[in-house]
Amino acid sequence: MADKITAGHDRLGDFAPQFAHFNDDVLFGEVWSREDKLSAHDRSMITIAALMSAGNFEQLKSHLIMGKAHGITKDEIVEIITQLGFYCGWPKAWSAFNLAKEVYEEKA
Repeated sequence: MADKITAGHDRLGDFAPQFAHFNDDVLFGEVWSREDKLSAHDRSMITIAALMSAGNFEQLKSHLIMGKAHGITKDEIVEIITQLGFYCGWPKAWSAFNLAKEVYEEKA
């Protein structure tokens, strides 16, 4: 992962500094950087699936943006969401598609 993630420190650094550390330095710093184990593309696909499955749509949009940056194509995200619609629920698929449409229809 090329860019250092600072969302935890930016949003919660003063309020919950240890949580911010775990988010930015451990999760995104140590775990996401292990591309010899799993590519950023594949980690993004797994994370998107987990967030959609759990109905965590507030976090899903950020990970759709990251996934797009990690090379997940529009066709792939459509297939991911369609597949998950049968396993996670049709309403979740609709919600995820609305977010994915925003992300993938944005002008580069």
